Amino acid sequence: MTTVGIFGGSFNPPHLGHTALASAVVEAGMADEVWMVLSPLNPLKHNPAELAPDADRWAMLRLAVDGYECLKACDVELSMPRPSYTIDTMRRLAELYPDTRFRLIIGQDNWEIFPSWRDADELARLYAPIVYRRGADAPPVTGADTLPGAPLLPVSSTMVRRAVAAGEPVNNMVAPEVYRYIMQHNLYRKL
Repeated sequence: MTTVGIFGGSFNPPHLGHTALASAVVEAGMADEVWMVLSPLNPLKHNPAELAPDADRWAMLRLAVDGYECLKACDVELSMPRPSYTIDTMRRLAELYPDTRFRLIIGQDNWEIFPSWRDADELARLYAPIVYRRGADAPPVTGADTLPGAPLLPVSSTMVRRAVAAGEPVNNMVAPEVYRYIMQHNLYRKL
C-alpha cells in the first residue's frame, strides 16, 4: 500500500521551502509521495483578498512540483464546498483512493492549535500526522511523528509577495518557472 503525505496550503505562491519540506518527508521514509493540496480558502486565514486566483495558484503549484518524482500537485479541494476543512479533504481523498494510506503533514504552529480543528481526534487517529518543527529551539512535539531535521528555508509566501511588490528579486525563493509565471501574469505587484 502506498503512503501519501498530504501537505495542504494556499501556496500563494508555492516556494522552495514548500518543495524542500515535502521532499524531506519522502527522504525520511515517512511517505512514498507527497501531494501538495491547493486550498482555495483556508478557514484559518484572515485576509482572503491577498490570494491570487485559484487558477494562477494551481498553475504555479504544478510548475513548482514539475521535475520532482515524489511530489504531486492535487486540486481536490477546488471542487469541494468552501471553506475547506482538512477532515473533509482527507475523507474525500480516502474515498477516491481506497488503496492508499494518507498522512497529514502540518507545521508545529498548526499542531499547537490542532485540537481546535474540525474533527481533530479523527484526523489524528486515521491520518497519522507528521509535524515539522519550526526551528531547532522549538518546543518538542507530543502526540505525532516529527519530521527529523526538516530543512526550514528562510522563506515564506508572504516574503515572496512583499518582495515582488517591492520590485526585489525572488529567484532564490521560488522555482524559476514559478518566478516567470508571477512576472508574466503580473501577480503580487500590489499589496
